[in-house]
Amino acid sequence: ERSDFYPFNFSLSVFFVANFAGSQSYIGVNYGQVADNLPPPAATAKLLQSTAVQKVRLYGADPAIIRALANTGIGIVIGAANGDIPALASDPNSAGQWVNSNVLPFYPASSIVLVTVGNEVLLSGDQNLISQLLPAMQNVQNALNSASLGGKVKVSTVHSMSILGRSDPPSSGSFDSSHLDAMKALLQFQRGVGSPIAVNPYPFFAYQSDPRPETLAFCLFQPNAGRVDSGSGIKYMNMFDAQVDAVRSALNGIGFKDIDIMVAETGWPYKGDPNEVGASVENARAYNGNLIAHLRSMAGTPLMPGKSVDTYLFALYDEDLKPGPSSERSFGLFKPDLSMTYDVGLSKTSTTSQPSPPSSSEKTPSGGGSPAAGQERWCVPKAGASDAQLQASLDYVCGQQGIDCGPLQPGGACFEPNTLASHAAYAMNLYFQRSDKRPWNCDFSQTAALSSNNPSYNGCNYPGGGT
Repeated sequence: ERSDFYPFNFSLSVFFVANFAGSQSYIGVNYGQVADNLPPPAATAKLLQSTAVQKVRLYGADPAIIRALANTGIGIVIGAANGDIPALASDPNSAGQWVNSNVLPFYPASSIVLVTVGNEVLLSGDQNLISQLLPAMQNVQNALNSASLGGKVKVSTVHSMSILGRSDPPSSGSFDSSHLDAMKALLQFQRGVGSPIAVNPYPFFAYQSDPRPETLAFCLFQPNAGRVDSGSGIKYMNMFDAQVDAVRSALNGIGFKDIDIMVAETGWPYKGDPNEVGASVENARAYNGNLIAHLRSMAGTPLMPGKSVDTYLFALYDEDLKPGPSSERSFGLFKPDLSMTYDVGLSKTSTTSQPSPPSSSEKTPSGGGSPAAGQERWCVPKAGASDAQLQASLDYVCGQQGIDCGPLQPGGACFEPNTLASHAAYAMNLYFQRSDKRPWNCDFSQTAALSSNNPSYNGCNYPGGGT
């Protein structure tokens, strides 16, 4: 999870450098699958071939998608989930089996270029998992080496921007001291295999925390007065460069000037809930379109001039089963019917060169209508919620940093009744209570609602309370 500044977990990522002559190898896209309405993989492969996108990042290793991308020239990044890490770390044979199942059957026709092991592991708070991350990455790399793929398929992991203890001004960028030893060990390994550090900068969240017109312009690459870095004297003209350079400063500060940075995820939602300031088609078009134009300019960032950072846009499609606020389901550049949500100039036949500016009337945060003080509320599923939606909500909540779903495990106080509806109800309420009881955090794609009836039973106590 991205901490207070980056509050929603969009997931893992990795990176690839394609040396296609004259191609825009720095433009990639995230292809998430938490949805029930996605087009067939073959149709998606054709769509991607009609665009300037040269790389696709998957959050797992879906064989149908990997096969569909065979012989397209599109680089593919695949991922091993946090739950895979203990086995990959403890048993080299497990890593070998993972590579044998997810890489070897498809390579080289499907251009798998990197494996990401884990997502935002350093921020999980799970010391066992943190200690297992590097051994897991090493075992996967060794398995690739044994298959004669060393140097062809590399290994990395993905970090939230909140691995930085300081990021403003960019010249003061430094890693959080609590993660420093683990980060140094990871970077030492990555230096040896030549893989990049992958981070998820989202200027959208920076704007939400500071919703002034001048901040919006700074975040959207639009005309603005700029911000002078008091440490370096450099004037930054956009938030993206400032965030990326903060990571560069952090790397340089601990002796890793040679490690490349990759932007694993960045994007802007085209719609959101009333409290989600700045989520609009105009702003999404401006951010993504201007970002692509910035990358194509090859200007780079002030600390890394003349080279575009490899950047994966979030996301190819909306993911309609994702829980959370509306914005979580509103990042797609394309619709399920393969038409563009809005044009950012990605199509090879597109004539778009400058995205239109955002509307002058921006939504401002609403009060949200929280329950009155002293009035207890619990978040429970609505009748009629589908199993797919309940499962997506359960998986989402229990994957969040700081959320303890232990009571739902076998032997736990809330394991019985062992039904999806019962487990999802406990998880939904836990997420709502941990999110400051904000009403919009009891939505879950309109499958949950607030109730004044305490759903606790037997020894299973649902957290609750007023505001």
